[in-house]
Amino acid sequence: MEIQSRPEPTIHVDAFLYDEDFIDSLCEEGKMSRNYCTVCGSHQTAPLGFISHSFSLMELKFIYHHVLPDLSGKVLVDVGSRLGTVLYGGYLYSSALQLYGVELNGDFCQLQEMIIKKYQFTDRVKVLHADICTQGSLLQNADVVIMNNVFEYFLDEAEQARAWEYISHNIRKQGSLLLTVPSLEESLSGLQINIQLSPWVEEVPLNYDVFPEKDIDREALEQIHLYKIL
Repeated sequence: MEIQSRPEPTIHVDAFLYDEDFIDSLCEEGKMSRNYCTVCGSHQTAPLGFISHSFSLMELKFIYHHVLPDLSGKVLVDVGSRLGTVLYGGYLYSSALQLYGVELNGDFCQLQEMIIKKYQFTDRVKVLHADICTQGSLLQNADVVIMNNVFEYFLDEAEQARAWEYISHNIRKQGSLLLTVPSLEESLSGLQINIQLSPWVEEVPLNYDVFPEKDIDREALEQIHLYKIL
């Protein structure tokens, strides 16, 4: 699994809930550390890896304001919707007709339902407690599909291969868009799978220099890739 192949221990930190400044403040207060002990009990330390499975606010603005086209009348599907950040961002930053989140974890689904009802997003947002590999019809009719670190950290390689085969067979609507983190090439590398990208998708070049702020996370933006279905 991807999480086991990383060279250093990795902490899962939700980028939508905790930005870099907040993490820095926790480290300064001693409530969190960016380092781990390489030899138990010694003073030798090395940097920890950080990974998020949710988009940060900056990334959401980038996606909806600069990456995706006008979504009026369109259907968007977020595969592995987690806390629902893509859905809330889509509701506030786009005119998408319908936003679907597909999430396997029941607790995350309940949290999303609470937010959707609290902020009255129910007219355009729907969360499905389901395995994406049971949602062929939804994928086939979607105009935009978003996948952010969906399989790599939660499934073994055989399960990843099965899921990607399902995705590639069902996301076939010509002209529809697939947005992924990381790239398809990186996600599929190392898997025993026979998915030919060139007949299926064409990558759409993105402009990552759209924010004037000097402290943006350029590396995070560059992990976002957009593909057009052929």
